[in-house]
Amino acid sequence: MLARSRTSLYALILAAVVLFALPGTGQARHAPRSRKAPVKQAVAGPLGGINLSGPNGSATPGQANREVAEALSLHAKVIRIELPWAALQPNGPGSLDNGALAYADQLIDAAAAHHLAVIALVDVTPCWASSAPANLLAECRSDGSSAANSWPPARPSDFGAMVGQLATRYGTKLTAIEVWNEPDQANEKYFAGPNKPQRYAEVLRAGYTAIKQVDPRIKVLAGSLVGSDGAFLRRLYAAGIKGYYDGLAVHFYTLTLAGLREFRAVQVANGDRSPLWLDEFGWPSCYPGKQVQEEIPCVTPAVQAQNITNLYRALSRTSYVATDTLYKLRDSSDSDAGLLTQSGARKPAYGALASVLLSPLRAPAKVTLALRSVGGAVVASGSGPVGDYMRLEASRDALRYRAKFTLDRSNRYSLSLPAALGTHGVHVRVFQEWMGSRSAAQRSI
Repeated sequence: MLARSRTSLYALILAAVVLFALPGTGQARHAPRSRKAPVKQAVAGPLGGINLSGPNGSATPGQANREVAEALSLHAKVIRIELPWAALQPNGPGSLDNGALAYADQLIDAAAAHHLAVIALVDVTPCWASSAPANLLAECRSDGSSAANSWPPARPSDFGAMVGQLATRYGTKLTAIEVWNEPDQANEKYFAGPNKPQRYAEVLRAGYTAIKQVDPRIKVLAGSLVGSDGAFLRRLYAAGIKGYYDGLAVHFYTLTLAGLREFRAVQVANGDRSPLWLDEFGWPSCYPGKQVQEEIPCVTPAVQAQNITNLYRALSRTSYVATDTLYKLRDSSDSDAGLLTQSGARKPAYGALASVLLSPLRAPAKVTLALRSVGGAVVASGSGPVGDYMRLEASRDALRYRAKFTLDRSNRYSLSLPAALGTHGVHVRVFQEWMGSRSAAQRSI
């Protein structure tokens, strides 16, 4: 998987406040109500799509045709592939390796023939260009699998020259070139070494300048960031990235909708209204065999399908998201996030994506809520759509209780309310933050 540092939260109460009537006053201290309005959604929404396999040692042009055919069967409007620099120029600068590009040529040509937008991710430094220390360079591998390949280039201009060649080769058959993968990833699997914001900004500027000199119509994507709190993005702004991208790519696997909202707020606060390209998100269908895969919580195949439907519906009218590109078409040895198994069998998620991409504008699943009395307290339980924090508000007379929590891997929740609320005359409502309080499920006991 191209993104791997996630925090999984299950049925975790993040903030809860219980406030009681003051003795003898008949008044209650109330927690301030959330002033977050429901997300306003314009008519225009993102292009929906899928991550396909990039060129590798066993890939063939015939496989490229099959991958594009699957994308068309899914009603995708955009596809994303990886073009590793280490494979394109394994031995030095200059010409591109035609053997490494045979698969990409066929896939990109086939996509263009069917009017599919193509995002090409370019990363993985070849040994000759790496800035890795000498001890790592001594063990560098030409296939791009060593630690030295994750270090940025010693000369950003080398990267610029290479993506300029890609822009020349493909022109507007490429909708966008994505500059590197997850430079803020804590495990440094993709972008290692010191001064990451400054060094990434240098690579981005070199790539943007070279691509735009060849064809200004090709979009340049910065980021591929995984940190939704915006801390790394602020450091990139300080390093001078503004003006060197057409959009910001993000990879949010856990609480995807909350991540987009929080990240957008950081953008706007810094005077940046460029669109977000959500070009990686998804769920590995490895439960119950596994609990976690690549730091992402496993779900069942049925829940994977359900999540895909609800996430695409939630985003269908979000104007500031340019694309929502699911990870990924096919399972691999280290990831069960695909719509197809490694043998090519379709999971329930395949039909779910095809259906929602064909007709995305319906509302996500509704929040459900049930109340029962257990041991002198009310227990609220139910389900909700994936992707964001949930809110619970309970009241009885002057008593108030509020909680913020997340769903479990099956998108369900169960919370015990404070015993002080009692078990009679209690009113409860629950809603997802992205959809807003108007979508709340409400019950009384």
